[in-house]
Amino acid sequence: MTAVPRPTPRTTTLAALFPPAGGCTIIGDAAVAITGLELDSREVRQGDLFAALSGHHTHGAGYITAARSAGAAGVLTDVETANALTAAGLVDFPIVVATNPRQLLGTLAALIYQSAPDISASAALRLFGVTGTNGKTTVTYLVEAGLRTAGHETGLVGTVGVHIGDESLSAIRTTPEAPHLHALLGVMRERGIQDVVLEVSSHALIEGRVNGLEFSVTAFTNLSQDHLDYHGTMEAYFMAKAELFTPQRSALGIIGVDTVWGLRLAAEATIPVVTWSSRGAVADWRLTSAGGRTLVSGPGGEKQELQSRLPGAFNQSNILCAYVMLRSAGVTPEHAATGIASVVVPGRMEVVCTRAGVTAIVDYAHTPEAVTVAINGVRENCTGALIVVLGAGGDRDRNKRAEMGKSAALLADHVIVTDDNPRSEDPALIRAAIIKGARAVTASSRGELAAVTEVSDRRAAIVQAVSLARRGDFVLVLGKGHELGQEITGEILPFDDRDELREAFNSEIRGDQ
Repeated sequence: MTAVPRPTPRTTTLAALFPPAGGCTIIGDAAVAITGLELDSREVRQGDLFAALSGHHTHGAGYITAARSAGAAGVLTDVETANALTAAGLVDFPIVVATNPRQLLGTLAALIYQSAPDISASAALRLFGVTGTNGKTTVTYLVEAGLRTAGHETGLVGTVGVHIGDESLSAIRTTPEAPHLHALLGVMRERGIQDVVLEVSSHALIEGRVNGLEFSVTAFTNLSQDHLDYHGTMEAYFMAKAELFTPQRSALGIIGVDTVWGLRLAAEATIPVVTWSSRGAVADWRLTSAGGRTLVSGPGGEKQELQSRLPGAFNQSNILCAYVMLRSAGVTPEHAATGIASVVVPGRMEVVCTRAGVTAIVDYAHTPEAVTVAINGVRENCTGALIVVLGAGGDRDRNKRAEMGKSAALLADHVIVTDDNPRSEDPALIRAAIIKGARAVTASSRGELAAVTEVSDRRAAIVQAVSLARRGDFVLVLGKGHELGQEITGEILPFDDRDELREAFNSEIRGDQ
């Protein structure tokens, strides 16, 4: 993994950290100096408190020896692990015992990475959070652009990567673990950043990754089937998202009410709420189209034309959400609109190639609804056939795979089913689930059933899609978007859909097609 930058070390002690973090027992030297907090033994630095926690696949207890060798000054862990360490006689190393140590990480990280006494790095920044199944990355990019246009020094943390002013870092995950997130925010404050826009995943809310943060503005885009392998039900998934719209997390909520989930959230949120709709629902802010112009209407009779480089009608929702966030934060209509008009988001409806009348687009769509809106977005400009390359990730929600295949077959002319990131699963079984859904479609929106083809190798699938394309056709490669690798049996192999499309165009597309 890429090492996460940290702010200038500020020394504290276990005694100073606890009981402020609460509910813990210290075994050993409570006066030991602590300068950092780390979950990954490979990233431990001298003076760190190492959090040995239960993970999705392994327990951090197995890495305590490695963390100590790397310079860890103490360990934070659960009762069971602490008892095992004590029984083994490993009491020369300070141990902090907590009933639920993971939920303490945000508070601890805020204390450890303080940039000044009694001022946490996050409290010194204005934080904007965006949650929802689809659209988080796009909205964060739009909001960041609007803030920068208004003259603000900005940061961004999300799926595609991290921005610290003009510096870009590789993505850690959609929402980093609390120690890494607070460290990043500490660095941002040291570098003069004023506003930070973050994607906030449901996993992050459940696992406490955003604990210790106080958001000024949070937004909800939408909710559709995803991550049910983790949450179990849509109700649990919704409740995880709703946690962001509470006084402990946020001061103001910006909520889209074009869906039943958004309407419910707007009614149940326990913070002040501003609503928006791009589909004509009753809301504080609304988007309308007239004479080829897109206009947003808001409180006090405000009207502002919005333009965007992002294709697809569904992006109108993302644009409106971002605009309302910016206006709620005091950005002028002109600055908000100018920033929004400048944005292209990596791997999000990204036009990669246009040659001989054929257009190729890459998008991150990996849920049934996202597949639907991506294909519909392309259909708006497609005069010929629409060829879709589609896979699904392994070790993730299995129930959505057939639905993704069905969504593609209902709307596309040709669906090429291939591998995405199979991870530890048998890729053939993943493909079979998608194909089963696609071939269950007995009628399509065009009157003819989509051709469904299986090509296991993703590179070969992209080549085949491009070779089938003729003037007026579109090739839409879905699932991986901005990703630079393909994860297969624990190994990440270099792979970029955009590069593969360009190579296929160079080989397959001729000017006389």
